Formats: sequence, C-alpha cells, structure tokens
Amino acid sequence: MSRALRMAATLGALGLVLWLVAPQDVMAALKALHPGLLAVATAFLVLQIWLSALRWKVTAQALGLDLPARWSVQEYGLSVAANTFLPGGVLGDLARILRTRHFGWGNATASVLIERLAGQIALGVVAVGAVAVWLGALHAVFAIGVAGIVLAVLGRSFPKGARLLWQAWTPRAIWPRQATLSMLILICNLLGFWAAALSVGVALGPEAALVVIPLTLLSMLVPLTINGWGIREGVAAALWPLYGVATAQAVAASLAFGLACMAAALLGLLPWLLRRSGHASSVPSPLASEKAPPPP
Repeated sequence: MSRALRMAATLGALGLVLWLVAPQDVMAALKALHPGLLAVATAFLVLQIWLSALRWKVTAQALGLDLPARWSVQEYGLSVAANTFLPGGVLGDLARILRTRHFGWGNATASVLIERLAGQIALGVVAVGAVAVWLGALHAVFAIGVAGIVLAVLGRSFPKGARLLWQAWTPRAIWPRQATLSMLILICNLLGFWAAALSVGVALGPEAALVVIPLTLLSMLVPLTINGWGIREGVAAALWPLYGVATAQAVAASLAFGLACMAAALLGLLPWLLRRSGHASSVPSPLASEKAPPPP
C-alpha cells in the first residue's frame, strides 16, 4: 500500500470510528485527561524502547554481531520514531538494517527481523491467553494449533531462517536474557496502555486489562494504517464495552495511548539526536570501529 493510501486509510478509519461513537463524548473524555498519568504511560513506553534495544543487542550478539549497548539504544530510538511518524510502519526497521549493513546484510537483517518477531510472539502468547479467558479454552487450543501449523510450514519453507531463529533464541547463555527482556517489554506495553486508559478515567481491573489490552495491541500489527491508528480505536470500541467500559471512553483510552506512543517516540529519539549534535560523540559506532564477523 502506498504512503498516500495508508494516510487516507488512517484518516478514514479514525473518522469512521469517531463518527460511529459520538465525537463529542470522546472529546469530553480527552479534555479531562490527567497529564501526570499520561506521563506515566509515556515513561513505561520509553522504558520499553530501551529494553527492546537491549533485546536487539542480545539477538545480534547471538548471531555474531557485537553492537555496543548505547549505540543500540540510539539506533532503536531512531527506528521507533520513524515507524511511529512515517507511513509504512517498517521504515525504521529498514533503516536499522541499512545502518548495520557493515556487519553483513544477512545477519543484520536477521537480527532486526528476529527481534521484532520476539515481541510479536510474546504479545501473541498473551493474546491467546486472553482468548482463552474470553471465549474459552477450546478456542485457545485451536489458536495454538493453527499457530503451530503456520510455524511448522514457515520453518520448512525457510530453513535458513529457522536455523537463525534457533541460534538467536535457544542457546543456554541467550534464552534467559531473551525471555526476561521479552517479558519486561510486554509488561511495559501493557502498563503503558493501562496508565493511558486511566488518564482518561478508564480503570481496568486485572482480568479486563489482560484480555482487552493485548487484543487491542495485537490489532496494531494490521498493516493498513499508520502505527495502527483507527484500527486500534475500532477494536477498543468493539471489545472494551464487554467489560463495562463506555464506547466513547474506550476510544478515548486508545487515543490517549496513541499520544503516549508519540511522546515516547520523541523522547526515545533524544539519544540519537544527542549523538548527532556531538554531545555523545564518545559513543563508538560499530560501523566505524568493528569488523564484520564471519557468517555463522
């Protein structure tokens, strides 16, 4: 989908949701937004960016790429900002691949794709649990079975990719760090959305939060709009009332989360901007100081 079409889809989806949900009620909820709680949501999402950068470093290390931690945080912040504000949702990831190409295109690409996949799998696991709570365990078993079949087919179709996944996730020295970082990143995302919802007066209980927030976040993976805008609000409007949240408040909560994501992306960009301005010039760039290791 072209950038113009994606922008049109984003505006159209948002406009449709607001038109169906009564925009005056959504605006009333947003006008009562608590800035302190929105700042808390933003802080969780900034922490999520830094933890994701460390997960990228761990993944790259398992593939033979020695990325400095501070440099990884700077580059990851740039990537998140690009994904958040530019149409496409993957331009930042493409930039990360391009800026680590001196390590070898194959492993640089694998490190970025595998790191992103880890986050989606962690969210998917929680979403399956949410389906089990919401629809019953039988549906969760069905979802797990379908996912297993898909992974098996992909593994047989792309054996090199499967080998790199195994190399990046399963070694004894790697998997505890991968699992811990993925869990912490997911918790930051969930708490960020929960705090954003609370900022507009939506107080989700533990069960409701663990059901509706993962499913709402999962909708952002649909590559039709910019960073999930419009689709996320539509899913919130459909699901959250099942747990007693007014439709307008659900949409306002999703919009508040979107604002927190934008603020976090801007803050996450600061380390890269400081490096560019020379204030962090002491941070070594692996592109200039490291030689590419031989392929595994």
